[in-house]
Amino acid sequence: MCLIAFHFAPDSARPITLIANRDEVHSRPTAPLAAWPDAPGLVAGRDLEAGGTWLGIHRRGRFAAITNVRDPELTPPQPSESRGLLVRRGLETDDLEAWLERQSAGEALRYGGFNLLIGDGKRLWHLERHRHGCALQAVDAGVHGLSNASLDTPWPKLVQVRKALAEDIAQNRNASLESARLGFLDRHPAPDGSLPDTGVGLELERFLSPAFIVGDDYGTRATSELTLLHDVGGERFDISERRFGPGGRPQGETRLSLAIERHG
Repeated sequence: MCLIAFHFAPDSARPITLIANRDEVHSRPTAPLAAWPDAPGLVAGRDLEAGGTWLGIHRRGRFAAITNVRDPELTPPQPSESRGLLVRRGLETDDLEAWLERQSAGEALRYGGFNLLIGDGKRLWHLERHRHGCALQAVDAGVHGLSNASLDTPWPKLVQVRKALAEDIAQNRNASLESARLGFLDRHPAPDGSLPDTGVGLELERFLSPAFIVGDDYGTRATSELTLLHDVGGERFDISERRFGPGGRPQGETRLSLAIERHG
């Protein structure tokens, strides 16, 4: 993912509400959102080049999403592993807290810069690989956002979608996400004076500044929505994925529900 807005409300009937855009090279082979035959319980889209994913859920009640960190002073190690593998490994590990501690203590240094958001609706963590190493923190309840910098860094598009999601939550539009959906489809670049400086030059900063990036070779390839629900029928994830090709052209949609089976 490259842009995520989410509401964390651990004591509610809807602990997680999340919407996100994945930006990627259009030629990178990708499988749509689906259950993974070789990973029982895991549901996600799939990067067919490196084998990982950008957003996934697991029937044990866990979800995870990842963004890259754009920082000219952060050079990926060589060789480095695909950051999308962190999502799968975090979803499948038996002891999530111990796994996160190991990543924070140094295992995650073998990846390029990233933000990993992972939790189960009761607890939520943000693991960041930045220029100085790794940092792990528990995420407080509320509306937050991630792009290609640290949690809640006020880049224009992140401020925009975070505000839109907060409006939906305040107006009890958790199901429709009316404002957030429009925000994540916004193709307007930010004014030059508000752009971050991530070392890629002004022209590329402009190109990357919209919530929804449109290009022939690179752009927004998917918008995903994820909700964790508690009701009289039990717990479940509802997840959807709208896919886009070059020029922002729609390429299909998938909607799935996954019943949660917690053990212990």
